[in-house]
Amino acid sequence: MAKQLDYHTIREIFAHFHAAEPEPKGELEHVNAFTLVVAVALSAQATDAGVNKATRGLFAVADTPEKMLALGEEGVIEHIKTIGLYRNKAKNVIKLSRILVEEHGGTVPCSRAALQALPGVGRKTANVVLNMWWRYPAQAVDTHIFRVGNRTGIAPGRDVVAVERAIEDNVPVDYMLHAHHWLILHGRYTCVARKPKCAACLIRDLCTFEDKTE
Repeated sequence: MAKQLDYHTIREIFAHFHAAEPEPKGELEHVNAFTLVVAVALSAQATDAGVNKATRGLFAVADTPEKMLALGEEGVIEHIKTIGLYRNKAKNVIKLSRILVEEHGGTVPCSRAALQALPGVGRKTANVVLNMWWRYPAQAVDTHIFRVGNRTGIAPGRDVVAVERAIEDNVPVDYMLHAHHWLILHGRYTCVARKPKCAACLIRDLCTFEDKTE
């Protein structure tokens, strides 16, 4: 695990990220808070591209909890069967839709605890929804961010909660809203798992990773 970088180095790193992409966006397609919750829940152990391909048809016919319930579990399965664990995910989509209708009047709640109470919604999913829909600076730590945080020293930690806390504690506030998007995109396309693309890295000279590739 890398040593935690100092404030000025982290600020310079995020200045580089900001200069390259001032408004980074999540790659999951959605039209409202409900479809975002569903898309993020479906993305567990699946690619964003694969989820988008499946949900385009699904959201065209069911973009509210009420419409999702009317579609039914088998109807959901027909749309998402190309996604891993689709049967269990379809059950969760129907369950969370029912809870939203019965307990929240069909609207998506905007607290982490209320979101995490929905079937198939964990802390990471809740943080993605809080960040992307309500623009709250929540940090959704996935495998990419966990790797980047530890490899670079931006946010080292032994588990995802520790990395989440390290981001919150060390990233300057003016970069916090987009921090997790910059980090996930960096991990997805540059600081990849097996052979990081260090030669093309925006922060190569600031990163303390010892095994840089050429």
